[in-house]
Amino acid sequence: MISIKNAAQIEKMRQAGQLLHYVMMKLCEVIHEGETTAAIDAYAEELIRRHGAVPSFLNYQGYPASICASVDDEVVHGIPNDRKVLKNGSILSIDCGLILDGWQADSAFTVGIGPISPEKQKLIEVTEQCFFEGVRQAVAGNRIGDIGCAIQTFAESRGYGVVRDLTGHGIGRAMHEDPSVPNFGVKGQGVRLRAGMTLAVEPMITLGTWRIKTLDDGWTIKTLDGSACAHYEHTIAVSEEGLPEILTLPGFVWPEG
Repeated sequence: MISIKNAAQIEKMRQAGQLLHYVMMKLCEVIHEGETTAAIDAYAEELIRRHGAVPSFLNYQGYPASICASVDDEVVHGIPNDRKVLKNGSILSIDCGLILDGWQADSAFTVGIGPISPEKQKLIEVTEQCFFEGVRQAVAGNRIGDIGCAIQTFAESRGYGVVRDLTGHGIGRAMHEDPSVPNFGVKGQGVRLRAGMTLAVEPMITLGTWRIKTLDDGWTIKTLDGSACAHYEHTIAVSEEGLPEILTLPGFVWPEG
């Protein structure tokens, strides 16, 4: 069932989103060659708890960490550990969520470690733009398929793969609520969007195939062909009129046009 939030509830999610944005910006400061993903995870948990929130990923369905740290061909759910040491030339996707006063926020970004190839840099940029192309369609009266269609069209027209087996989702008191928000689709199809819907939109875009595989740890998901993947996500609220508010990107103002 889709949950429609009132103004007071969206304000709670806005506060959670602001805190998560702060956490993600602080994590960016410690991402460098030689750092371990376990150390980044520990820092994320400390920041979240210090500010009165709870890491939403930790122990979720048995997941053992507060962030997902996915390197190069890892799409999502890379488990942080002391053996995963960051190296220049790689890209790292950080996915993180928290609960503040009972309300969830979820966000992800991909960043290069030191100098990276032009191909990887462009992948990161296209993935971020895919998010904004999709979210521009998240207006009351449109449909879920409009979001996915915009993401898919932007990525595939530029030669990139769009992961299809993983999707965005509704979010609120629970991390995963209805509806699913695919990164592909047909314009005009799917659930109709209404003001007060809160969604996590998260394109996962690859340099190669969209097909994926799950590793033996039961969590880490990689591209089937070993191509690099980038991930970009924010929590949004569909507005009564106009473009949606990006709750995990405080201060963002949609450019005119």
